[in-house]
Amino acid sequence: MIIKVLGSGCKNCKKLEEHTKAALAETGIEATVEKVEDFKEIMAYGVMKTPALVIDEEVKVMGRVATVKEIAKILK
Repeated sequence: MIIKVLGSGCKNCKKLEEHTKAALAETGIEATVEKVEDFKEIMAYGVMKTPALVIDEEVKVMGRVATVKEIAKILK
């Protein structure tokens, strides 16, 4: 599983990355977490508002910081 956190590196983007890693630890699911800061690459996903969470090339959350619990539910 490949998870990408899309965003410019703002505090919300960093928070989403932290929540994602916490959800992975909580669920015991193994995945690669990548940070994507290139705006052309972000826009290629159709994301117009960051932060965004992409799991296996599918945008799951956009424009907000998802909770650890919400991310864990998406991962399952």
